[in-house]
Amino acid sequence: MIRFNQPGLVGPEIDYLAKAVSDGHTSSSGPFSDRASAILCEALGVPDVALTTSCTDALELTAMLLDLGPDDTVIVPSFTFTSTALAFARQGARIRFADIEPRTLGIDPNHVAELIDDSVRAVVVVHYAGVPCDLDGIQAVLARHPNIEVIEDNAHGLFATHRGQPLGTFGRFATLSFHETKNFICGEGGALIVNDEADISRVHTLIDKGTNRREFLLGNVDKYSWRDTGSSFGLSDLLAAYLVAQLEGAEEILRKRAAVTDRYMRALTPFSERLGLQLPHVPEHGTSAHHMLYVLLPTNEARNAVLRTMKARGVQATFHYVPLHSSEAGRRFSDSHHACPVTDDVSGRLLRLPYYNDLTPSDQDYVVEVFIDAASTAV
Repeated sequence: MIRFNQPGLVGPEIDYLAKAVSDGHTSSSGPFSDRASAILCEALGVPDVALTTSCTDALELTAMLLDLGPDDTVIVPSFTFTSTALAFARQGARIRFADIEPRTLGIDPNHVAELIDDSVRAVVVVHYAGVPCDLDGIQAVLARHPNIEVIEDNAHGLFATHRGQPLGTFGRFATLSFHETKNFICGEGGALIVNDEADISRVHTLIDKGTNRREFLLGNVDKYSWRDTGSSFGLSDLLAAYLVAQLEGAEEILRKRAAVTDRYMRALTPFSERLGLQLPHVPEHGTSAHHMLYVLLPTNEARNAVLRTMKARGVQATFHYVPLHSSEAGRRFSDSHHACPVTDDVSGRLLRLPYYNDLTPSDQDYVVEVFIDAASTAV
């Protein structure tokens, strides 16, 4: 079986884990957490990055930081993971689902413009597959609504760019994922990118269970106490140690993933017209983080048939998101129903091929062989 995903090591992960244990700080806010945050701040050019236990937690933090409530609406793409919406629903906000546009599979700015009213407090954009969504279009729409915040769910796109600027630096906040299926991993983990220095103090208060512990550690107060709402969002320094090794090896990881993408694209492109395949599109003004390789087949029936055949021949391909607007919870937490036809269409035709750092060329060649055989029969 060629697995869909296989977490890998790039260097001193195990050594760093041992050092975290031997140095005696394994809880959150330790030296490895500081190192990981510093690496990300420097690479992205942002004032602060706060490590969290997951990307979901980072999204929940944004909802808390915006003080969202039942009178507020957040626009979210329907084609995304549940966390993108549930983080805001959990805070009591109403969800309004937007469709995606068919090239990048990111949120459609034209649909966002139709959905905006006086209750909308934020628009969440997702950079699907590590490819920039139409940020120019979103910025043009929101230029007429300066009170609406942009939140970037950048779980897929760390180190990708739009017009030379890193993804995750376009909104007031952005979130990252270090789940084992992502480009840079620590098992389970995430981060909140803070793009406005004015938010830094409250971010750390919420992460430190509503206390001003950070101010105490900085020597600004002689004791810390309960000041705000919050939770235990901080990432263990054990996981941060693993993450530091991954981030230090970022260049090697991105090189390997770019090679996987390139080999798939060169192998699949000659068959795309004959088989009616749509391959990933990277905008001319953007760069990809090489998070995944997906293929859109002509029909839902063809996609499902190909998945069955690939499984039978030992290749673990998979589909992706079920549209949130048609889910049970999506209908419950949405404030209204809006058709998302592109989302419905893409969700039914999309297939993800095995993709990870150390996927060998010979395994890739077998994946492509099985896929082309299966697609040729199915279509």
